[in-house]
Amino acid sequence: MTPPMSTFTIRKAEARDLDAVNVLLRQVLAIHHKGRPDLFNETGKKYTDTELLEIFADPDTPVFVYDKEGDVLGYAFCELKHVSGGSLRPISTLYIDDVCVHEKARGMHIGKSLFEHVKAFALEQGCHNITLHVWECNPAARAFYEAMGMTPQYTSMELLCRGTNK
Repeated sequence: MTPPMSTFTIRKAEARDLDAVNVLLRQVLAIHHKGRPDLFNETGKKYTDTELLEIFADPDTPVFVYDKEGDVLGYAFCELKHVSGGSLRPISTLYIDDVCVHEKARGMHIGKSLFEHVKAFALEQGCHNITLHVWECNPAARAFYEAMGMTPQYTSMELLCRGTNK
């Protein structure tokens, strides 16, 4: 007998997701610290719990969570941006600030499901495009975004002026 398929939903983050989101944020920090210890601390938090709750409540900063039977296995932090002025046409952009899939669930297409949900949301909002930044020290993330159809919009470059801890 085949076991029943487990169900999942992708929904906006709520206060009850705070602990799970914090676990995922720590996993992202570990990846970034490993790749760029000159920029990222080994421990700490990107947001306080109060800031996270404010982000969850703000319609311009939707956070989507992948919920599999009550277990949050991933998230996508987004921000609606409205750009205009100067030589730029007025457009709305959905900026993806952060995507994380729990390390125990990677390779299960959760990231793809989250990305497809974000794309549908951007279309519903009338966005011109979806943008994000990906760290060069995270080639797996870059490969994932390219597999989702993203292409470079521009390149941000750096020259370190001091020694690094790398």
